Amino acid sequence: MPPAPELISPRSPRVSAARRLAKRNFRGKERLFLAEGPQAVREAAAHRSEGRAGLVELFATPEAAERYAEIVGEARAAGARIHLADEEVIADISTTVTPQGLVGVCRFLDTGFEAILRTRPRLVAVLAHVRDPGNAGTVLRCADAAGADAVVLTDASVDLYNPKAVRASVGSLFHLPVAVGVPVERAVAGLKDAGVRILAADGAGDRDLDEELDKGTMGGPTAWVFGNEAWGLPEETRALADAVVRVPIHGKAESLNLATAAAVCLYASARAQRAVGGCRSVTV
Repeated sequence: MPPAPELISPRSPRVSAARRLAKRNFRGKERLFLAEGPQAVREAAAHRSEGRAGLVELFATPEAAERYAEIVGEARAAGARIHLADEEVIADISTTVTPQGLVGVCRFLDTGFEAILRTRPRLVAVLAHVRDPGNAGTVLRCADAAGADAVVLTDASVDLYNPKAVRASVGSLFHLPVAVGVPVERAVAGLKDAGVRILAADGAGDRDLDEELDKGTMGGPTAWVFGNEAWGLPEETRALADAVVRVPIHGKAESLNLATAAAVCLYASARAQRAVGGCRSVTV
């Protein structure tokens, strides 16, 4: 039989502290955020920054602790405090409709923008004016899958640690450097100084992605700037880019959603960079 819960009341001070992290102002004050589900908790336990694990605490129902014993063991090995709790406690902390029985409290892990520039990045996703947390998390996941070196969220974009953004990243938040709160002008200027070509993704762009690939112009270091799904990128942001590129629509669909367009653009760059003469093939 699994052990009895240790935390039986949602009014426990530890539970109250974790619950408050659903609000942005408390997250910023404590520099802590919530990660829910086995995948996110596993990645948080494995993450290290400045010699510290990303996971600080883990709340788990007895059933989940038994089902995911390996993850709980990894969390304990990382130095996280483990709290067994009943389903009422987990539901009180969780921000999902159907909690999976594991909720982790994690340290902030964003990286300074200057530190990213010092790595001489070759593929970067810049989220400018992206307000939907689900979109932000999904684009971060796409960037991770495409092998991007970093993600930058501008000061006009959603909070990186919004629970919906964390869930949508499906653990990718812990895989690559992310800078937050960077003015878009500073992001573009810094990346240009680092030798990175800036491409703005926009459905009304005057350059066609297929044509750019055919011309062989996409093999060098590249940063893609993605805007708000509803109204795209403002003119002043498009003007900062070296080119404004559209994903061609070959069928009858009116458009692509933000995450899908980001995946197409990032993978196009990843393929070009890995081709003969691309910046990654030269580096490797």
